[in-house]
Amino acid sequence: MRLNRIIPCLDVRDGRVVKGVRFQGLREIGDPVEIAGRYADAGADEIVVLDVSATSEGRSATPTLVRRIRAVVDVPVVVGGGIGDVETATRLLDAGADKVSVNTAAVMRPELVEALRDRFGRQCVVVAIDAIRRGRMGWELLVRSGRGRTGLDAVGWAIRAVELGAGEILLTSHDRDGTRSGYDLELIRSTTRAVSVPVVASGGAASWRDFAAAFASGATGALAAGVLHEGQVGIGDLKRSLLASGTEIRTC
Repeated sequence: MRLNRIIPCLDVRDGRVVKGVRFQGLREIGDPVEIAGRYADAGADEIVVLDVSATSEGRSATPTLVRRIRAVVDVPVVVGGGIGDVETATRLLDAGADKVSVNTAAVMRPELVEALRDRFGRQCVVVAIDAIRRGRMGWELLVRSGRGRTGLDAVGWAIRAVELGAGEILLTSHDRDGTRSGYDLELIRSTTRAVSVPVVASGGAASWRDFAAAFASGATGALAAGVLHEGQVGIGDLKRSLLASGTEIRTC
């Protein structure tokens, strides 16, 4: 039986959790350690920590923050941001991360995904994909926190990433990010039909119905940020609503 996952996302800049709309207008939310602990206690199945300024600043997410978060949570932690080599990933995994998430560096140097798979195993490798709709032509792959166009097909890159060794795809709709207009279900369906690994949907959650729709469209995880940070949806109530609707969800 497939049990779907509820995954809070902490976008971190300068040591603080932030949130914006389509990666712009970032506003401060609070302390990442305190927020991570609160979500874990509330029943989060996993926590994603993304250092949103790491790539542009030419650095990686810090092992110190990973250790501090690991000290207060007992659920899997995924860390991303500026991971450009195996050595950086090693430091983050040694600090307590369960998986590392790569985005821009993987697009620029696809062999990085292979190297991470060979060193740590596919189960530790997440490839994050930021996708923007391009009319009837599908979705274009974005890099550099949504600021860089690639001209590449996002679903095609997902297929290639899995071939290289990705064990999971973190799929964000740039169009929906922070808008609370619901996940891009067509993007989710197109991607999950194309790859054989778990897909985590991201971008647009506003209510339990959005999570249910993402799962029904093939996602095995649903990531959310603003809707959780601002208390519009609580993890406990969210899981109860999903269970009542017949959605298979982790309960412990």
